[in-house]
Amino acid sequence: MSLSLPNHVPCRRVFWSCALMLAAMTSLNSSHADDSSASPEMKLVSKVIAAAGGDDKLLTLFRMEERYNAGKEAVTPGTPRVSVVEPPKSWWIGTKERGTEPAKITAWAWTLGVLKDPKSKLELLPDITDNEKSLSGLRITESVDPALDMYFDKETSELVRVDWRNDIYRFSDWKDFEGTKYPAKCAMFRRNSGEPWFFHEIVSIERLQELPEGLQR
Repeated sequence: MSLSLPNHVPCRRVFWSCALMLAAMTSLNSSHADDSSASPEMKLVSKVIAAAGGDDKLLTLFRMEERYNAGKEAVTPGTPRVSVVEPPKSWWIGTKERGTEPAKITAWAWTLGVLKDPKSKLELLPDITDNEKSLSGLRITESVDPALDMYFDKETSELVRVDWRNDIYRFSDWKDFEGTKYPAKCAMFRRNSGEPWFFHEIVSIERLQELPEGLQR
């Protein structure tokens, strides 16, 4: 059987129409194959970063106005402070760099940068329930020592909890900011007793394009 075309339909047009359709179908199938071949860990990372506004919107160098207090309850207004942070290596208060400071690593966690580091080895953790929320978990090793566990709300993909060293960090009050999101509040609890002992709140935040004058890496 031969295929006959109306005389007014150029064969070249038919050829290119078919070729474009085939290319589109191939691209779609390839995309689905890539999605299906991604590891469960990377699928979760993709959801979490997308929920925070996307890879290029994450905070990498920023100034934040904060307040904090130690104790079993959050105190208003708390102790004020202004910091410039470039996790995981640098955190300045005024012009003084803080040196060895665990908060640099936890800032790397809540800004989600640790999930993008090529050195990070990711391991899926069993789901848990915390404060009546169902959470998905990831353990990060090699880029962090000791291992750092991150837990995300299964409905929103927002970071809810970090377990690291001797503490549990619970994050809340997520804010929209210039295309990304960040948790404005963090409460720290002792892992061995579950008792709260430190509270931190970000009052305002500013994305920086370069290191402010007077600061040195």
